[in-house]
Amino acid sequence: MLALYEAFAQVRDFVERGGPVLNWIMLTAFILWVLILERVIFFAGPVKKEVQKVLATWEAREERTSWYAHQIRRAMISQVTMDLNRGLPLIKTLTAMCPLLGLIGTVTGMITVFDVMALLGSGNVRAMAAGVSKATIPTMSGLVVALSGLFASTFIERRATKEAELLEDHLTMDH
Repeated sequence: MLALYEAFAQVRDFVERGGPVLNWIMLTAFILWVLILERVIFFAGPVKKEVQKVLATWEAREERTSWYAHQIRRAMISQVTMDLNRGLPLIKTLTAMCPLLGLIGTVTGMITVFDVMALLGSGNVRAMAAGVSKATIPTMSGLVVALSGLFASTFIERRATKEAELLEDHLTMDH
């Protein structure tokens, strides 16, 4: 129990040293990972049911060779592809926002350093340390969240493309 308390205390201290911009980065990271986990859960279960439903609907058609059948097939594939890619633009946007939020943290931290330098001069290194922390911690945090979001969004995009291609291959045109 003591180790858990110490872990929370270290996280609290880290957030305090990072300044207020770090709270925005944490909120963005939370929303980003909720969206990513929703997509991972979707790929683990509901997508299979959706694909099976589309395949069953297609296989139940008596005629699959006319121009109308081609258009219906395209519409089915398009609908599933849209469902597969749902949320991906927002995930990519939040991923791109994280380094920018980190940059805002850098700017606000440097402003703090310059304020301390104006008041106390450049000889007081301890007084400038808080501003340097407010400049570097949000930058690092924004980049870490962005990298994790980039890997996750690439995984989701590749998985969605693979699932759409598999569906297209299974919707046969002969009959």
